[in-house]
Amino acid sequence: MSGRIHLSPPDVGPLEESYVIQALRSGWVAPLGPEVEAFEREIAERVGTAQALAVNSGTSALHLALLSLGAGPGTVVVAPTMTFVATANAAVYTGAEPVFVDCDQANGNMDVAALEEMLQRLSRAGETVAAVLVADMFGSCADYDELLPVCAAAGVPVVEDAAQALGATYQGRPAASFGRLGALSFNGNKIITTSGGGMLVSDDAALLARCRHLATQAREPAPHYEHADIGYNYRLSNLLAALGRAQLRRLDGMMRRRRLIRERYAKLFSTVPGVRLLADGDEGSNCWLTSIVVDPERSGWRAAELGTHLDAQDIETRPVWKPMHLQPVFAGRRAVVTGAAENLFAQGLTLPSGSVLDDRRMGRVVGAIEEFLDRR
Repeated sequence: MSGRIHLSPPDVGPLEESYVIQALRSGWVAPLGPEVEAFEREIAERVGTAQALAVNSGTSALHLALLSLGAGPGTVVVAPTMTFVATANAAVYTGAEPVFVDCDQANGNMDVAALEEMLQRLSRAGETVAAVLVADMFGSCADYDELLPVCAAAGVPVVEDAAQALGATYQGRPAASFGRLGALSFNGNKIITTSGGGMLVSDDAALLARCRHLATQAREPAPHYEHADIGYNYRLSNLLAALGRAQLRRLDGMMRRRRLIRERYAKLFSTVPGVRLLADGDEGSNCWLTSIVVDPERSGWRAAELGTHLDAQDIETRPVWKPMHLQPVFAGRRAVVTGAAENLFAQGLTLPSGSVLDDRRMGRVVGAIEEFLDRR
């Protein structure tokens, strides 16, 4: 059995093919159409919000969310340092200044104490904070019972970046439903995919209407092309929405498969000193990606060494996200840093986690890891 094993490749099959062919034959091949409208309704129902807006990426969803909340020049957006760069980039697109807070060592999600410290600093400086961007990392939700009261006390709205967390829950409540607005991603490596695409969800009809207007080139209701605002070409294709609808029907099964994979890794590393799974024990996680954290002083080896070994076996791995405050593009930005994100970056390794990883391929990954461990 050969061929590269990837972290999280798309999981598509006959159902997706049938949905896309049906949409193609309907004649709705341009952006928008009945598949987009149905996909919006179905996502809103899944995450428990009143409305949803289908867009062409999770990044677009974040950009629109921040614009609708007034982010722009002269304002600040608080973001996690442990995240993918799109979270922070969305703030920059608006002209706002991103500032960063560190993460919880146990799961990579925003450190609430660090967030509170940053909000207090900004308040003392008299700065206008447009929003707190909270990312649900690797498919596990942030600690919203602690986080939301801190933001409410500061009078700052929350935008939930749930790009990695569709299907996850916190205290039984679905990811993407905790902020004033929530953003989802359907990129090719996400738990479900529309090839490229995203969704903005909210209970606030006025905010979502504003986002919908901006996402459609801000065209005014007139018989000619009339524009009073700068808008964006951010809507989702009808064909891609059809793909997403089929994927959504398979979401629960794909999450079950990813959880089985995570449990296999948990068993494999349970007796290995100095190794733990990130967010281990989170029953609400969608198990999008499984990452291990390696303490080299206890294990006798480093995460990067295992990554090199697996790469030689044509098995893809990846370090966890490099913190934003260490990225050259954000050098010198303000941050509350505890060292947790830097430690996870140095000690973390993400392993193949996709639902297409069948038992034979999973056996190949486990065998390669066991070979590495035996040599230690």
